[in-house]
Amino acid sequence: MTQHAHDHCLSAAADLSPELHHSIARQGLLAPWRAPSLAFPLSLCRSVAGQQLSVKAAASIWARVAALSETQDSLLETFCENQADRMRACGLSGAKVKTLLAIAEANRQGALEADVLRAMPPQARSDRLVEIWGVGRWTADMANIFYFGEPDIWPDGDVTARKTLEKLTSKRRKTVRTATRFAPYRSYLARYMWRHADAPPDL
Repeated sequence: MTQHAHDHCLSAAADLSPELHHSIARQGLLAPWRAPSLAFPLSLCRSVAGQQLSVKAAASIWARVAALSETQDSLLETFCENQADRMRACGLSGAKVKTLLAIAEANRQGALEADVLRAMPPQARSDRLVEIWGVGRWTADMANIFYFGEPDIWPDGDVTARKTLEKLTSKRRKTVRTATRFAPYRSYLARYMWRHADAPPDL
């Protein structure tokens, strides 16, 4: 995060509420975005596996899923119908298993090439991702923020980010509208809200 981006967030927050401004000022500059260690299809799978779970529970389930294969490179190959029972035994719901199978199939069809997706505008990239069964807007937003490093994504479908912003501003004001004040750095606003709540997504 640059000093300019931080100053922009501080200025926007100051116009909204003292509490929001104090939170962002106290947190300071956020750590720079880091390239993910997982290949994109696996990163997408991990995001789905951890939905609506605590960080600890999500990490535990993903560790069991990863253990289905001897290597990370071959893990996607194990996501197939005849392995569905083993996947459910890891703690995945039936819907999440179906989504991981759909992601694996999309990858086999060449629809998840990271370089191709990276060259697309964020909205077009999201539209491509949500075509996959079970992949919703929240998952696409997380991919844009954490995998592709997009600086201007506000994930309004994320309960923690939305509720924290409401708490620090006003429940009467729509969070999408509030977040527009932070453009072109809305992803940083989301990260500030997660850090304020001490609940970053496990991705």
